Amino acid sequence: MTGKFVAVGIVFAFLWSSAATATKLALGSAQPLTIAVIRFLLAGGLMLLISHGLLKKRHPQKKEWKQLAVYGLLNVAIYLGVYVIAMQFLGAGIGSLAIAINPLFISLLAALFFRYRITGTAIFCLLICTVGVVMAAWPMLQNSYATPLGMVLLFASMLTYSIAAIYYTRQQWNGLDILTINGWHTLLGGLFLLPLALIGYDAAKNHFDGRFWMGTGWLAIPVSIGAVQAWLYLLKINTVAAAYWLYLCPVFGFLLAYLVLNEPITGFTILGMLLVIGGLYVSQRKK
Repeated sequence: MTGKFVAVGIVFAFLWSSAATATKLALGSAQPLTIAVIRFLLAGGLMLLISHGLLKKRHPQKKEWKQLAVYGLLNVAIYLGVYVIAMQFLGAGIGSLAIAINPLFISLLAALFFRYRITGTAIFCLLICTVGVVMAAWPMLQNSYATPLGMVLLFASMLTYSIAAIYYTRQQWNGLDILTINGWHTLLGGLFLLPLALIGYDAAKNHFDGRFWMGTGWLAIPVSIGAVQAWLYLLKINTVAAAYWLYLCPVFGFLLAYLVLNEPITGFTILGMLLVIGGLYVSQRKK
């Protein structure tokens, strides 16, 4: 591994895991869908400005618009829309821990619906990771840092993310630039959520203060743009090694939740985190 690969990997793990803390920060000032819509429109607009305005990349053609719309609906409107709602009922540490096991969910769904090969080890690792998430959340269920509804919504969002990832890989993008895909599907996802956000909008619950813009701005730029581009760089250099950086996400996630939001770290937290990291490690070594 080069020094650049390691540096980008650490940056990715930090930014990716910071999403849950930034979401909780913004939720202290605004409704979840308000945060989501502003985040996606801002991030999507910036990516398209760079892609089409600065880099002069081509625009989507014909059926690519349909693919972008479906991907935006799944990967942004439903997945991240449900995720931001779930985070009202969960601690930031739990949110970041669950995100780390998404690759295992993707493998399981691919095997179930598209006959991709999956081993008993992969299923075992998924169970271990799931037990780890529940174990880390268990003490938080007792002190309002997590609720059963939040856990159900969190797993529902992860399921949707996995479906979206499989959909993306099975489409023909005909060389459409990845920044263009990210920009349009993010913008379209935000537009899909806009009517729901307007219907449920309550001015008394939305305060566009420093905390709101700090959390939402961080989600829009460092997370939606920076983390994704860092991940794509890692995948391009070494796909297998890139996956190992997911192990750092739970560590950074709980640390940020503790430092920024004063969320507790207990023995259950540490044990659950170790189970998730162990499950991810075994599954990746097996691959």
